[in-house]
Amino acid sequence: MRAIPTQRETAPCAPDARGCARVETTLTGSPLAPGSARALLRKALTEWAELALPGAAHLTGRTGDDATLIASELVTNAVVHAGTEVRLTCRLEQETGALVIEVTDRHPSRAPRGGEPETACARDAAEYGRGLRLVAALSDSWGITYRPGAKTVWARLPTGEYAAGERTDPYGDEYAPAPDLRVAEILAPDPLDPPADRSAQGHREGAPGRDTWLAGSYGDDWLARRDGRDGTWLGRGALSFLAEASDLLAGQLDEDLVTSLAGQLIVPRLADWCAVWLEDETTGRGGWSDGAPRSDGPRLARVWHAGESCIEALSRVLRHNPPALGDPFLPGPAAYPWPGAAADTPRDDPDGVPAGEVSGTALAYRLVAGGRPLGTLVIGRGGIDRFPDEITGLAEDLGRRVALAIGAARQYSRQATISAVLQRGLLPGAVAEIPGVRSALVYEPCDKGGPSGDFYDLFPAGQGRWCFAVGDVQGKGPEAAVVIGLVRPWLRLLAREGYQVADVLDRLNQLLLDDATEAADAAARALVAAGARPTAPGDGPQTRFLSLLYGELVPFAGGFRCTLASAGHPLPLLLAPDGSVTAVAQPQTLIGVVDDVTYTSETFDMYSGDTLLCVTDGVTERRSGSRQFDDGDGLATALSGCAGLHAEPIAERITRLVHEFGARPPADDLALLVLQAE
Repeated sequence: MRAIPTQRETAPCAPDARGCARVETTLTGSPLAPGSARALLRKALTEWAELALPGAAHLTGRTGDDATLIASELVTNAVVHAGTEVRLTCRLEQETGALVIEVTDRHPSRAPRGGEPETACARDAAEYGRGLRLVAALSDSWGITYRPGAKTVWARLPTGEYAAGERTDPYGDEYAPAPDLRVAEILAPDPLDPPADRSAQGHREGAPGRDTWLAGSYGDDWLARRDGRDGTWLGRGALSFLAEASDLLAGQLDEDLVTSLAGQLIVPRLADWCAVWLEDETTGRGGWSDGAPRSDGPRLARVWHAGESCIEALSRVLRHNPPALGDPFLPGPAAYPWPGAAADTPRDDPDGVPAGEVSGTALAYRLVAGGRPLGTLVIGRGGIDRFPDEITGLAEDLGRRVALAIGAARQYSRQATISAVLQRGLLPGAVAEIPGVRSALVYEPCDKGGPSGDFYDLFPAGQGRWCFAVGDVQGKGPEAAVVIGLVRPWLRLLAREGYQVADVLDRLNQLLLDDATEAADAAARALVAAGARPTAPGDGPQTRFLSLLYGELVPFAGGFRCTLASAGHPLPLLLAPDGSVTAVAQPQTLIGVVDDVTYTSETFDMYSGDTLLCVTDGVTERRSGSRQFDDGDGLATALSGCAGLHAEPIAERITRLVHEFGARPPADDLALLVLQAE
């Protein structure tokens, strides 16, 4: 298989934001999927050509045929090797004249199969392995994006609308360019091509030339070493291999994906197969106690083989033969028993090992990061009696990087778990249901690894009153969590004590100011007691403030009376059944900033079909380049188009429009509450 190009982010492209035609569908993982993909693509390309869209003039000719073939090959690859549901997306970008095809499956641990040399285990599938070669040959560029639970393979084709040879970015300026994975010709060259040919291919893909290639599965390089010829790749290609592997592994925050990528990096470049066992740091499974290994063994997390059809049989053998747990602090590999025919890759060996004879060598490397043993990496190659020292050293260096990536992924997982538990404690366990009112809530924290600054609440306040709140605390993380942990209970307490909307904001403002003053005084006393230097301006505890939309609903015959106030928050919008939209509050000062401020509230009636939309600035300030979603009353316009919909479809539509407004993922937390009188 040729090189896997730089990973690229894939994002939806809204016609009003990016100026592109788009078609997408979900296909079942069945043999009928490629045919359905071809039919859908031909129909879309024909329609775009009939509409005379910019860049569509050539879509019914050779470019269209190439696009159809690429889509068919990518869908086939996903169906055969991932076996999951497949998402096909095709878009014609009118600005650049680029046609981009994306195929997403739900099995990221299985790499797309290309043209690897066939092993004995895969002889019956010799007709496979040419799909990605066709994609690379027909497209201007292509690549792979790994995400938790999904893998996307994309390809970009020119449509004749720009100068020949000009390379444009199909994602415009919405994405900063990813680091160049010069894994092209380093991580996965074709071992059968002569180096001179590699130079030309590497130049086309943006890869290094012939001086820095690393043999994909030993091949000529191993033979060169046995014949005494110079192997200069170790001085250049191996270092580039490690550098690019580090970048690839360091970008992953899921330990299972780390082990999967490790397998794809090692096989077939350094070994015929590899396996990763992981040890549980929490329970100590597979760890050490008083200098001796524990009785229960590590978990077999990943097995990878050059012949994919051999993986299942090899996994069964390895699962019952975990590596002996040597001292994790002693460097260097240890011998691992050859697992027999399950790992065999028969070949005609130039040193006289007959083809078909079961033999080989396997080595086990302990994975240690931060002084903690995390698991074991085992690599194996058939037809040899020992690994060359250069390969063992390279595998050991790569093992250290795998261990660091696993350690970082586990640390992130622990932090994410803590944050999720904390977040659940800061938000209501369930949103109250108001009789006669349909409600819908969307809550999307930007940082999945830390507490959000946005919060919401909807609760009964007694005497037939129902209160709601949507807020946004300054900052994120633990500091924001502290403020939310104070504000939500205070809001409920003040509401249930019978305070009116404006009075609740007055008292909440004073409470936050008092709490901030006490925190600053306590910090100052602690510094003085410790003999620390006086704090400079900006040091120490910062003022705690937030924007808040707070209101209450009181039913009456035929509708609800709503009283609310907005303190530095995006103004709520009221949608009437006829599609008219009105802002129903006045802007006021943030909570926790100004002492002795007096807040006021607005009161209005809601009748059947009236809808109240409350959002945080993650909606109104969603960016696409220099534009924001609410520029030119964009939110009011989007809400007006929701006339006649119920609360949940309105929330879903507004959320979708916000996401589609820009190509980059949202950079801020998002909270959205819809209240609709029945």
